[in-house]
Amino acid sequence: MPLSLYNSMTRRKEAFEPLDPKNVRMYVCGPTVYDRAHIGNARAVIVFDQLYRVLRHEYGAEHVKYVRNITDVEDKIIDAARANAEPIETLTERTTRLFHDDMAALGALPPNVEPRATAHIPQMIAMTEKLIAGGHAYAAEGHVLFAVGSWQGYGKLARRSRDEMIAGARVEVAPYKRDPGDFVLWKPSTPDQPGWNSPWGRGRPGWHIECSAMSEAHLGETFDIHGGGVDLLFPHHENELAQSEAAHDGRPFVRFWVHNGFLSVEGEKMSKSLGNFVTTHELLDRGVPGEAIRLALLSTHYRDPLDWTEDRLQQAKQTLDRWYRALAMPSGVQGYSSINPVTNALYDDLNTPLALHFMHEYADALYQSKDTAERSNWQIGLRRAGSLLGLLEHSPTDWLHGGSGETSEIRARLEARAKARKERRFADADRIRTELAADGIVLEDKPDGTTEWRRA
Repeated sequence: MPLSLYNSMTRRKEAFEPLDPKNVRMYVCGPTVYDRAHIGNARAVIVFDQLYRVLRHEYGAEHVKYVRNITDVEDKIIDAARANAEPIETLTERTTRLFHDDMAALGALPPNVEPRATAHIPQMIAMTEKLIAGGHAYAAEGHVLFAVGSWQGYGKLARRSRDEMIAGARVEVAPYKRDPGDFVLWKPSTPDQPGWNSPWGRGRPGWHIECSAMSEAHLGETFDIHGGGVDLLFPHHENELAQSEAAHDGRPFVRFWVHNGFLSVEGEKMSKSLGNFVTTHELLDRGVPGEAIRLALLSTHYRDPLDWTEDRLQQAKQTLDRWYRALAMPSGVQGYSSINPVTNALYDDLNTPLALHFMHEYADALYQSKDTAERSNWQIGLRRAGSLLGLLEHSPTDWLHGGSGETSEIRARLEARAKARKERRFADADRIRTELAADGIVLEDKPDGTTEWRRA
């Protein structure tokens, strides 16, 4: 089945054909590194990690180039560094490292290239100069602004009227603007703000020009896929599109625009004021497995809104427990199992809910099978399907034991319980079982007299 993706530009699903199958190129808007990543940030990372895995499966890992930027110069960063009384570089280095740690815990593969905005200032200045030379931008009072009226295609991605775009962008009213919709490419910096020398004075780039310059530097003027959350569609992606195509004499910027849907928490918009602001680190620090967070994020189609709930998270953990128990079942000679149903689901615009449905069917077949060779084939299929989704990457023993392995203490308690049962001291055996349960250890007595255990 050929890969198809929903293109936000055309508002329909289309067969995906890269410009060059030997060099498939994708750019995704990365984090602004001033604080911990919240669960909404994590959703975008996992959605495009899933797309990256599918592209690698189809074209080969060596033929896919995934670029995700780091925004390390922005007003929120300046404000956070000031509030923390620390240098900006210290803040951005720390928060970038924490972002990497959190996303790795969710099984996200690192991008091939991770450009930083501060390392691409010359490219941003050069693009801004080109826009001025082409009559698409102008300098005013130390600022440089893109003239939206100069570009006939402005608004084609968002498909909004001019008034809607101005209202939606929450534009800054400024006397130096020729048009209320004009947006900043470069702005002046005060002595206490980060800044770089430019033809328009010491200053720093606007947000939108950063991604245009970095994507061109690493993927060229035209590339295959640009991704991000639907909240970035306007104004960020609309502005990127306009300035990039204007800077390149109208040559296409992106062939497929892919956007993931919004995330809410327990039915409400996530907000610190509502007390429902959830960071990935808080969940991991609570002991929630990163793989369970990943599965919960994949359980809804990427274009649909996702409501993050405690029930969704617990269901994901229970599903993984069931799948790992299926993988731990005795099996015979290793064979081969097709994962075509899972692959076809993912090739149909990343239909992860359908792919997970087929994984449930594989697990059902495993539990029902009495033949060890057949069971082995289903286990291989479940493993291979999980790998394509970034799941089931632990050993069953480690997962079911909470990553701890069979510690000597637990083994000793199990041996003491086995001895008590053998000597018919059932009250002692029950007491040990109760104590283990209090410590989060679930015992499963087998018909042959052995006992298996796992973390609750």
